Formats: sequence, structure tokens, C-alpha cells
Amino acid sequence: MHLIISSENNILSDIMRDLKRHTSKALLKAIAENPKESRKEWMLWMFGRAGKRNANNEKFQFWQQSNHPIELSNSKMLKQRLDYLHQNPVEAGLVVLPEHYQYSSAIDYAGGKGVIPIIFAT
Repeated sequence: MHLIISSENNILSDIMRDLKRHTSKALLKAIAENPKESRKEWMLWMFGRAGKRNANNEKFQFWQQSNHPIELSNSKMLKQRLDYLHQNPVEAGLVVLPEHYQYSSAIDYAGGKGVIPIIFAT
């Protein structure tokens, strides 16, 4: 997952820690409680196996342990990174146009409304 974030008041590593904690718990619960998920047992086994290999986890590991932050110090760098992120689903062969990928902010930048509310980067 790629994310462009900024904060005036919080340390970004704290934000990432809290985001990972919250989303991993919510997603693992959704997987475990979904009776229609045919891969449930396999996914929980994989997350549990990864968790056992990492002493920092209580039970499961959903996200990678580390982050790869890149400082975007000017608007040109921000635009380049945003374009790169929007092109990822196209490069992966998932969609023809970036705005066709429902989990991307490319929809919003193309004038539509995506699944996740965004604040436009300037």
C-alpha cells in the first residue's frame, strides 16, 4: 500500500503505527467473521505464521514491519509521486486507466468520488 500523508501535530511514525494497528485488527476480524470468505482459514494461517516469526506481534502480522518513507519536499516531487502511485494499478494490469481502480485517489483527481475520502495534494 502506498500513502501520501502529512501532519502538523503528530510524528508520522506514530500515525503509521496506529494506522497499521487499527486496520490490521479490523481487517483480520472482517476476514474471520465473513462466512462467504472461502480463503479464510488459509489467510488466517498465513497471518498467524508471519506473526509467530516476529517477536513484536501478539498473534498475527498483517502489515510489513517496516516503512519506506520518502520526503516530498516540493510540489514537483509530490506530483511525480502521486502520478507514480496512480499508475501502479495500470502497470499491474488491473485497469486500463488509473481512475478505473476503485481504491485509488486517481478517481477523485479525475473528477469522480473514490471509496476513501481524500484531501487533495497541492
